[in-house]
Amino acid sequence: MRTHWVGLLLLLLLVGLLGSCAAPKTPVVSAPPPPPPPPQGVFVLLPDPDGKVGQIEISNPSGSQVLSVAGQATTVAKADAPPSAPVKMSDPEIAGIFGPALGALPPPPLRFTLFFESDSVELTPDSKKLLPQVIEAIKERRAVDTSVVGHSDTAGSKEYNYRLSRRRAEAVARLLVAGGVAPDLLEITSHGKDNPVVPTGDNVSEPRNRRVEVTVR
Repeated sequence: MRTHWVGLLLLLLLVGLLGSCAAPKTPVVSAPPPPPPPPQGVFVLLPDPDGKVGQIEISNPSGSQVLSVAGQATTVAKADAPPSAPVKMSDPEIAGIFGPALGALPPPPLRFTLFFESDSVELTPDSKKLLPQVIEAIKERRAVDTSVVGHSDTAGSKEYNYRLSRRRAEAVARLLVAGGVAPDLLEITSHGKDNPVVPTGDNVSEPRNRRVEVTVR
């Protein structure tokens, strides 16, 4: 019996030694991730809030491209590559690439034009009806800056029309403040007869030039 146990013990020791002398396992090394694609710059021409389209030039030491049509785009694959030939991007493509950036932009300004009686700071009846919309827009947008710019027609001297336009802007500002707009949000200026919306000769009474332009930002 003792011989049996001695033989069993020797067998167990031999198995243990063989196990300890076994070749170590080869470590598993994962393949490195593929390199990222080269950076690309995509440039697209968009119209301004009024729908007008200008043009931009994309250039680097390797070349340049001019974009002059709304939705045109060019791509710069890397710093030393010239901009690609312009292509037209669809609205869904533009939204897919630039959606987050466009969504972060502030809303475009709101513009209102209020007209006046001749040689007066009295609003026309239609403009009086428009005034509540201006006040509501300022409050709803929580505007931080609202410009109130007075204009006149060309009847009268330059100095007189500058003062008249200033009085018109101040009159509108008082109406806005009376409607609940904070006065420190208003920037009041006068252009007199220098920037007519309808160009005329001197001493012409043009109703569309007798105005105050309110821009809500």
